[in-house]
Amino acid sequence: MDLHSLKALNKERRNRRAAILMTELESGTDRIVREGDAIPGELGEAVKKAFRTGISTGVTVDGTAYFLMVALPKPRLVVVGAVHISQSLAPMAKVAGFDMEIIDPRTAFATAERFPDVPLHADWPEPVLAERPLDPYCALAAVTHDPKIDDFALKAALDAGCFYVGALGSRKTHAGRVKRLLEAGATDEQIARIHAPIGLDIGAISPQEIAVAILAEIVQVFRSRGVAGVEKGKAA
Repeated sequence: MDLHSLKALNKERRNRRAAILMTELESGTDRIVREGDAIPGELGEAVKKAFRTGISTGVTVDGTAYFLMVALPKPRLVVVGAVHISQSLAPMAKVAGFDMEIIDPRTAFATAERFPDVPLHADWPEPVLAERPLDPYCALAAVTHDPKIDDFALKAALDAGCFYVGALGSRKTHAGRVKRLLEAGATDEQIARIHAPIGLDIGAISPQEIAVAILAEIVQVFRSRGVAGVEKGKAA
């Protein structure tokens, strides 16, 4: 690996940006490919798949062999709301490989007793997200049902380009949320990215089932990035 490429790859890692070290095997030359870089043809499709799966792989295109070494940031799940759904979601998210943390200024809910071994911020989203900003490898789930808490976090997630933004509530509740977010400066395109009602449509009723639906939808969206035509159900 070229020293310049190694430094560039480490810089992307430090800044939680996805990158691939693409090496032409015969010549040994390599280059850094960043997510979103335009690479045409079959090689470009292989690069997109590598970013989507996170799996390093070899590929041969037009007789030339390449090795794609993938470096993805670990996905981070930020849940706004220390509620029953979050209690069930926390252990499942850990098993699925997500770094999860919870934000809720309501200190009666945000307690270490209710959320052992989970990073917990008993504060409003504004100061927490200023200190720990969101990025495209973050998912945000807003589940408090309180616009004073949820709305800022949702707008911050949309502005940061989080790969997943979901919000709990009925369609009527979401209509009011949309109005508020538009007044706060969100665009129609951003609003369309919100998964609401949150979660895959599996008929979930209990907090535990809703947590399953939410995590399943987050995984679906994460693994289908860049794939057109993927249907997404709704639940909760």
